[in-house]
This record gives sequence, structure tokens and C-alpha cells, in this order.
Amino acid sequence: MIPRVKAYYNLTLTRKSEIMADILQKVVNEARQGEAFSPFESDPNVFKKRFYIESYGCQMNFSDSEIVASILHQEGYGATKNYEEADLVLLNTCSIREKAEQTVRNRLQAFRKIKDSRPGMLIGVLGCMAERLKAKFLEEEKLVDVVVGPDAYRSLPGLINEAETGQKMVNVLLSRDETYADIAPVRLDSNGITAFVSIMRGCNNMCTFCVVPFTRGRERSRDAESIVGECRNLFERGFREVTLLGQNVDSYYYTSASGDTVNFAGLLESVALISPLLRVRFSTSHPKDITDDVLHTMAAHENICKYIHLPVQSGNTRILQMMNRTYTREWYLNKVNRIREIIPDCGLSTDVIAGFCSETEEEHQDTLSVMEHSRYDMAYMFAYSERPGTLAERRYADDIPEAVKKRRLEEIIELQRRHSTESYLADVGKTFKVLLEGDSRRSDQQWCGRNSQNKMVVFSKSGTKSKPGEYAEVKITSSTGATLIGEAVS
Repeated sequence: MIPRVKAYYNLTLTRKSEIMADILQKVVNEARQGEAFSPFESDPNVFKKRFYIESYGCQMNFSDSEIVASILHQEGYGATKNYEEADLVLLNTCSIREKAEQTVRNRLQAFRKIKDSRPGMLIGVLGCMAERLKAKFLEEEKLVDVVVGPDAYRSLPGLINEAETGQKMVNVLLSRDETYADIAPVRLDSNGITAFVSIMRGCNNMCTFCVVPFTRGRERSRDAESIVGECRNLFERGFREVTLLGQNVDSYYYTSASGDTVNFAGLLESVALISPLLRVRFSTSHPKDITDDVLHTMAAHENICKYIHLPVQSGNTRILQMMNRTYTREWYLNKVNRIREIIPDCGLSTDVIAGFCSETEEEHQDTLSVMEHSRYDMAYMFAYSERPGTLAERRYADDIPEAVKKRRLEEIIELQRRHSTESYLADVGKTFKVLLEGDSRRSDQQWCGRNSQNKMVVFSKSGTKSKPGEYAEVKITSSTGATLIGEAVS
């Protein structure tokens, strides 16, 4: 597919740009003809070196890895799925949970064995842990060669060049305006059907338990024209679903040079109008910012998926105030009611933290009661773990015993398990429009895809001529706690 580019590293920057433009055009042309593009080219003559990248944490990190892949491709690097053959190994990291940090540390030790046998291999740490633990990575563990923060990926090629001389390189400077709007991400491990599109970076909310404002910087919105352009290009290449990403998409707000402003409701509608065949999702919403305009826009367009991720974190007003969530229990419940009123069939998921600082048993019960009211289809549930550098670490004592945290988390998980089971059972007998994404995990005789409410649907290939990227009407015949099972009806 990709033309051979020998001695790529000896070419001028202008010629490199011309070659990459030609490659990207070939990718677009072939994708339009139905051939899926993979960045993992097997011919060793195409790229001068290989890179391997692993991503941890939120969808934003996975989206960032695709931006990094694009930057490296422009420098003549090809991707590989085998880190043992890579010249450059990158870990895109997360600091939200302690478990994610420990996983990254363990992976670095696995890479150490390979690096000992391949002295020329470089190891880089990207993302949120890069900013927070740069000194430890470079000075104490003496394993990492390059440390790059989320706003400094453009500097990666130069840092790699310096690291090849034996220097330890770091750039974790945060930016007030970097959005990578002009970089077309290389879709890693893509199914060719669904894609993430970043619409903004950073966060201004300053929740006391969260490190994001310190590791990703202040909030800034990407220009609307580039977002719509990227989504349109994805559709023309055969993708049929985009997920608009941001730490808080509802606060998206862009003012053009001419003075025109676009809020999230306007952006959402602009993407939906690209084609009725393009499904649109988004994540994540902050309860204080999601507006009726957004809800009415969702209700007005069939191809905007009827699903909202609305993190509650706690169901108690005092704890919410300590978390600096800037809404009360009653506000949150009213927002859930409003969603149900405007979009009656809307799927709903959430985040919940068990055992935040000073949480009493009665306040824990308040969280359970909010869950009973909201009846989430799915939830991400965690015991509170104090993160270094956060406002909570500086202000509050992490005083809930681990055994109590664990017990409260188990109660939250058990309640959510019941709600999920009931939600999926309630869909038995209904018919949904499902976008086919590929074979199910368990059998190549079954298709899998999601409905508008973000529920995974599995059904037999027999009786349907649909293929990945197309829609099928599926009647649900049974369910598990996390999957709908059905049969095609047309």
C-alpha cells in the first residue's frame, strides 16, 4: 500500500512532507474503496525505525497516542505490535488511579530486560505520569530516556534525536493554546468503523481528587472547523462513528477570528449534519455544564447517540463540596430527571468514588440512594486513593480505613450489578438499530456492535447480509449483565 521510501532520513523536510502527503492521500483513496489502512507496515524498507506504544487510562490518552503516532510517522518511524523489535518504546501513562501507575512501573521493568540486550533501544514515558514523576524516571530508575508531557508531543522528534546521543531528555511544559488541531491522527488498532476525535484539552474544574488540571493544563477548545473537517474525512474514509472527546465536552466554546462563537450544542449538531449515516457520541459530561440545548440537540438528531456519561462521584452534598464538584445532590438528581424528560430512552453511566476523606456511613448511603434513583446502565467504580499533588492531598486527611473503603466499594458494585442486569433484561423483546463493528469476541459466526444507548449487541451472522460499517435491525432475545443477545430482523 505505502510506497517504499528508502534513505528517508536523508531527505529534506519539504520532501518528507511531500512523501507523507502522498501516503496519506493513498490511505484516503484506498479506504474509500473499502481497504482498511494499518500503520503496521511489514516491509522493513518503508520506515527507517520502528516504534511501539502502549496507552493507559482514559480515552484521551488513547487519542493522544494516535497524535504521537502521526508525528513519528512524519519522521519516518513505523509502528510495530512487538516491543522486542522496536527501536523506540513508549508508554502513554495515567495518574488518575494508583493501580495505573503501578501497572506502568511493572511494564517498565519488563522493558528493562529487552533494553539490556538491545543498547540502542530508547524508552519514553508520555502523558500524565511524565509531568509528575519525571525526576524519578530519569534520575532514580535510570531506565527511561525521554519524558514528554501531554502538551509537548511536537518536540518528541528532537528529543529522540538528542536521546540517541546518550542524553536524558525531558519536556513537560504545559501550554495555554496547544490543541494539535493541524495533526491528522494515525488510527492505531482501528477497526475502521469507530474513531475518537479530541475537541478540547485540559480542565478548569479543579476537583480536589483529580490531577488532570496539573498534568494536562488549563482548558482550551480546538477550532470547530478542524473538528468538523476531521470527522468528515473519517466518514469519507469509511468510518461510521465518531466519539468527541474532552475532559468536559460540555464546556467546549470556540470563538473564531471573525468573532463567531460555537458552543458544544452547535458543534454536536455540525458533526451530526455531516451525514445521517455517521453516528456521533461524546464523553465526558460534567453535571454542572450539560445544558438543555445539548439535550434538545441530541433528541433532534437520530444519529446523535442517546447516551450520556454523567459522573456523580458522590451522592452527598457535603462530600461533593469537599470534592469541589460545584453541584449539590439535588442539582444532580434534577439533571438526571431532565435528561429522562427530554430523552426518555437515554442510556446513562457514571463514575463513583467510595470512601472519600471523612465520608460517614450515612453519606455512603446517600451515594447508594442516588444510584437507586438514577438507575445507571453502567458505572466506573473506585475506592478513593489519594493522588500526590492534588488539592485533596493538601487539604484533607485520607482517614477512611482501607477495609471500610473496600466494603463500601463492594456495596456500590453489587448495587450497580443489579441495576445493569435489570437494565439489560428490560431490553429483551425490543428492536434496536445496531452499527456492526466486527466479529464478536466469542465467535466468528456472530456480529457485534452497539446500539444508540452504548450497549453491546451480539447476534448471529445468519439471516443478515450486513457487514461491518453497516446497520442492522436486531431484536433482543436475551441478555447478560453487560451484553444484549439477539437476531437480525431485516
